[in-house]
Amino acid sequence: MSKKVLVTGGAGYIGSHTIVELNKAGYEPVILDDFRNSKPSVIDGLEKILGKETELLNLDVCDTERLVQYLSKEEVCGIIHFAAYKAVGESVLNPLKYYQNNIEGLVSILKAVSKEADIPFVFSSSCTVYGEPKGQKEVSEQTAKTIPTAPYGFTKWLGEQIIEDLYHSNNELRLMSLRYFNPIGAHESAFIGELPIGKPNNLLPFITQTAAGVHEKLTIFGNTYPTIDGTCVRDYIHVVDLAEAHVKALEFLLGQRMGCNEIVNIGTGKGSSVLEVVDAFEKVNEVTVNYEFGPKRPGDVIEIYANVDYAKSLLAWQAKKTINDAVRDAWRWEKSIRSKE
Repeated sequence: MSKKVLVTGGAGYIGSHTIVELNKAGYEPVILDDFRNSKPSVIDGLEKILGKETELLNLDVCDTERLVQYLSKEEVCGIIHFAAYKAVGESVLNPLKYYQNNIEGLVSILKAVSKEADIPFVFSSSCTVYGEPKGQKEVSEQTAKTIPTAPYGFTKWLGEQIIEDLYHSNNELRLMSLRYFNPIGAHESAFIGELPIGKPNNLLPFITQTAAGVHEKLTIFGNTYPTIDGTCVRDYIHVVDLAEAHVKALEFLLGQRMGCNEIVNIGTGKGSSVLEVVDAFEKVNEVTVNYEFGPKRPGDVIEIYANVDYAKSLLAWQAKKTINDAVRDAWRWEKSIRSKE
C-alpha cells in the first residue's frame, strides 16, 4: 500500500508540524500549498528536521481539475485538509475572501475525494463551532453547535455540515473532522513554528513578538470576567501534540473497513487563562512582557475547554506537552526568527 499522504496547506503552521509527525510515523507526506498564506522558508526548516526533501505540489486547492488529475495518477493513502484562511478579525472585515477560499477549497478537495472513495479524509475543524454554550465550560462532541458570529468560524461550522451531507450521499467514505482548540508552541528544533503574516491574531505569537521588541506592548482584552483571574480561559494545546492527533486520526480511518464520519475534540482537557499563559512565558523564559489591560472584545468567549474522552477512546491519543513546553518552544522559535534578520 502507498504511504503517501496529501497535506493541503502543508507549509502552514499546523500543516508543517503534521508533515514532521507523518514522516516520523513512516508516511510519505506530500505538501500541497500555493504559499498565499505561508512562506517558502518553511520548506527549508522541514528539510533540516527531516534530513531530506519533501514532495511539494505548488497548487491552489480550489483547482479541482488538477487535484482530480493528481489523485487519479498518484496512489495516495490519505488526505489531511488544512488549507484555509484562519484570522477571525480579518474574516469579519473581508468575509467573501473567507467564504471563497475556505468553502470553495473544501468543496474542491471533497470533489476529488468523492472520485477516489477509498482515500480517507481528515478535516481541520475548530472549537469555534461550539460558540459559548450557556452554563457550560467543558464541551464534548455532543455539545450543541452554535452558529459562529465570525465568518471564519462559520466556514468551519458549514464545512462540517458539507462533510456530513457528503457522507449521507455516500456512506462508503471514511471521514473525520477534528475540532481543535488553541494551538500554541513550535517544534523543539526551532526550525519551524508559527509564522504570522503581518500582525499576529493569536495570543502566544503576540507575546513572543512583544518580548522580542517587535511590539511595544501586549493588550489583554478584559480582566473582569468571572474566571480564575478575570481574563478569558482557553484550552491551549501544543502544536506537536495536535500534529500527532492528525496522524492518529488518519491511522484510525485507514483501519476502518466500512465508511464512517467521525467528529473528535482535540485539546488538553484543561483551561488556562490569558494571564496564566503570560506568567508561564515570563517564568519559563526569564523575560518580561510589557502588557496592559484593554476593554473586552465583543464576541469573545469567556471560558471554554475540551472534554477529550472520545479522543482517548477512539484514537488512543492524548496531549502530552504542557503550557511550559509550549512557551519555551515558542520563545526558542521567536529568537531563531529574529537571529536571521
